[in-house]
Amino acid sequence: MKDSGQSESRLTDLARQANRKGIVCFSDFLNLSELHNVHSIAGQLEGTYRCFGGYEGAERQMVAWIPDAFSYAWQYPIRCIQIEPLYPKYAETLSHRDVLGALMNLGIRREKLGDILAGESGCYFFCKQELADYLAEQLCQIRHTEVRCRLISAEETERLQLKPSFMECEKIIASNRLDNLVSALTGLSRSKASAMIASGKVFINGEPCSHNTYAAKEADVISVRGFGKFIFRGISGETRKDRLKMVFQKYV
Repeated sequence: MKDSGQSESRLTDLARQANRKGIVCFSDFLNLSELHNVHSIAGQLEGTYRCFGGYEGAERQMVAWIPDAFSYAWQYPIRCIQIEPLYPKYAETLSHRDVLGALMNLGIRREKLGDILAGESGCYFFCKQELADYLAEQLCQIRHTEVRCRLISAEETERLQLKPSFMECEKIIASNRLDNLVSALTGLSRSKASAMIASGKVFINGEPCSHNTYAAKEADVISVRGFGKFIFRGISGETRKDRLKMVFQKYV
């Protein structure tokens, strides 16, 4: 699913399979752009669909296409895996990037993996059920830290009430225009930030936004492809040079 055309073709085929076979069909994990494409074309296809990523509020989600009049119970083929250091005393603090890198080194494609939650409460990641046993057995080291993995049931996942960890941050910006914010959040120049917005790599609350002049509102979730996800918490004050102090949270 490398581009919108391929994504649309794959999703259309998924819906057709579900209705032809009379079964629920599942996609791989989709990113925000691909999920937006699902919502855009869904009205043209037979059946209904639902999206879920293993926990409430997941960014990467799997689409379940459900044929008309289907009435049987079904579950998403998603498993959650907990990562624990073998020797906590000597363990490094592991980031989202560290966990993703270790999983990719096992030969796993990104679309087979859902969200990765790495923070003070521990590390968890979601994957397609067909890969869960393999990953739980083979993921033994992340960076220099030896780890063990434990499969988490859907019931335990729900009890844990997993959610992303955040890092509180502040930046100085000229205004809360989207191009200013993206530049500050990514460290890119304003012209490069504008190019990312124009190319559809910036999302506001899950929807692509191509307007440089969009004025961010408090609690907006801003996702920048390749740089992560942020929550805009507003303006806390001004500097002596009349620039604005932006407060935001970065997903870690």
